Amino acid sequence: MVRSYTLAELAQCSGAQLRGDADCIIHGVESLNGAGSGQISFFNNSKYRRYLADTKAAAVILRPEDVSDCPCNALVTDNPYLAWARVTRCFSSESQVESGIHPSAVVDALAEVDQSASVAAGSVLAAGASIGPDVQIGPNCVIGRNVVLGRGTRLVASVTLLDGVRLGENCLVHPGAVIGSDGFGLANDQGCWEKVAQLGSVTIGDNVEIGANTTIDRGAIHDTIIADGVKLDNQIQVAHNVEIGENTAIAACTGISGSTRIGAGCTLAGGVGVVGHIELADGVHVSGASVVSRSLREPGVYTGGVLAMPHKTWQKNIARIKQLDDMARRLKKLEKALADRSGEK
Repeated sequence: MVRSYTLAELAQCSGAQLRGDADCIIHGVESLNGAGSGQISFFNNSKYRRYLADTKAAAVILRPEDVSDCPCNALVTDNPYLAWARVTRCFSSESQVESGIHPSAVVDALAEVDQSASVAAGSVLAAGASIGPDVQIGPNCVIGRNVVLGRGTRLVASVTLLDGVRLGENCLVHPGAVIGSDGFGLANDQGCWEKVAQLGSVTIGDNVEIGANTTIDRGAIHDTIIADGVKLDNQIQVAHNVEIGENTAIAACTGISGSTRIGAGCTLAGGVGVVGHIELADGVHVSGASVVSRSLREPGVYTGGVLAMPHKTWQKNIARIKQLDDMARRLKKLEKALADRSGEK
């Protein structure tokens, strides 16, 4: 059951300054235009200013400059969305799981499971697995040989961790994620493909979140490495021997080819494609649907996508693009002719 909080308690957990009734009871969160008595909302985008004056929320999280427009209690901060994130966690419905191993789980005699950890129904733990304190392994997870899970890490459900994978403390892995599957390593023998054994594994730091159905391949020789604080969205492909630096966040459907190194504090928006064997410096931010085909050695925002347009316009533009090479040759020829003519005068 989700508990209620006083506004003073929420101010303390969010780090915001309280304006109004400290004893106001908050029992839930809601949008500005949908909130009612006993609910808290937030205002962080000027597009929704029209909802602020008429909100029925008991309290709103907002910036100092917006307090005068707020008709109710307020939690005031320079970063409303961060404060909102902290408040929402107070109302999370995630239940505290009791420690212990479900009778239907299969745990090898050579696996080590801390007494405070929990292993849910249908999960399988292989020999050498080491499960730390307060770890939660949800239903139907597969934990390979010599896998290590640090304190407080949670596998939600149906997560597969293959041999030798290591996760640090307080990681969160969502359903369907596969970590440590073979990288795409193939050698060509006169048109036929032969598999290259993938002998490394995957090392993941602390406080990492991995989205649903995201895949992280094991390294060919050395480990694929995901550093502390990295956040990966759903359906991301991380190929073998990729390295991702601290506190980098990557949105859904991004594909990262092998042996790419991504720096710390980067963001890759949805649908980005990154070719292999390149480097992205710390602080690189790539716009959605961009293709990164070369190293980006300076921090900044990079965009390489083509904006959507009417189909007929796109057809005409593509036709022009196909003519660019011919047009460039004709232009060069014309420039040379003009230069020769100028030299004769």
